[in-house]
Amino acid sequence: QVQLVESGGGLVQAGGSLRLSCAASGRTFIVYRMGWFRQAPGKEREFVAAIKWSGGGTTMSDSVKGRFTISRDNAKNTVYLHMNSLKPEDTAVYYCAADRDYSNSYRTGSFDYWGQGTQVTVSS
Repeated sequence: QVQLVESGGGLVQAGGSLRLSCAASGRTFIVYRMGWFRQAPGKEREFVAAIKWSGGGTTMSDSVKGRFTISRDNAKNTVYLHMNSLKPEDTAVYYCAADRDYSNSYRTGSFDYWGQGTQVTVSS
């Protein structure tokens, strides 16, 4: 089992910044990559960003590219999502996810473990 716990969500003004953290525990050695997804009310969960533990290669969705940055601290088993220039449309529950198998897919079904989510609300 791999446990994921997100933190850092909150209420911010448009244009502001937040840093989300995801702490992984358990059998973290099996994790190949970690990602962030988000789900707004009434919408499907969508991919935001992913990072490989080995090498640190990243993939960003078009909607956040240039505004968000994903990073990781292998020693702390923690992945971060640095969110800048936040917009009201970024409002969502943000979920941390871990993939134990190699995959080129960024669909939710390609990730095996999920955190409980942390709410991010951006006011206009």
